[in-house]
Amino acid sequence: MITVMLADDEELVRQGLRAMLSAAPDIEVVGEAADGRSAVETARRLRPQVALLDIKMRQPDDGIRALRAMQSLPEPPRMAMLTTFDVDEYVSLALRFGANGFLLKDIEPGVLVRAVRDLSRGGAVLDPSVAARMVNAQRDEARAAAPARRLLASLSEREREVVGLIGQGMSNAEIGSKLHLSEATVKGYVSAVLSKIGAANRVQAALLAYRGGLVD
Repeated sequence: MITVMLADDEELVRQGLRAMLSAAPDIEVVGEAADGRSAVETARRLRPQVALLDIKMRQPDDGIRALRAMQSLPEPPRMAMLTTFDVDEYVSLALRFGANGFLLKDIEPGVLVRAVRDLSRGGAVLDPSVAARMVNAQRDEARAAAPARRLLASLSEREREVVGLIGQGMSNAEIGSKLHLSEATVKGYVSAVLSKIGAANRVQAALLAYRGGLVD
């Protein structure tokens, strides 16, 4: 039996996925989560073989941070990100953080079941339309490397450190521990950095860190 966990902040989406997967005799949905933090805790507790994660959830970086955290579990599940047509930057970052697949939320039942089976066997799954967008995103990243380095050069050394740690998926508390700063101080740095680089959220800051070479 293939055990699966679903993480999406829309209950109707989870219900739809559960219904499609429950029709397969060899798949069992063992847990659900509505945000990234509970997704990580559910995965730690239930140890599912496969996890399907909404790439954004309640916060712009929620799915990305959950992916990153779940990779560090003693027995991480195989993870595919659930996406829509308007989040190319998140797809690119999730790929860098080791996602095993990308599926559109309006996936057909048979395709979803095959994808979960492939993931459980160690395979990777990628919706063709997402693949085309990822190719374009990679080209865009190559063109963005030089501007990213110039933008990072305008930051102080400490601010670049903070951006680099955001790029590693660290929370404010983790960054504070790493740099021996209070969480409040880190929060101030993050706010200032996002303003200086014109980023709307931490995901965009993380992408800048990758494009600018702060994170391998």
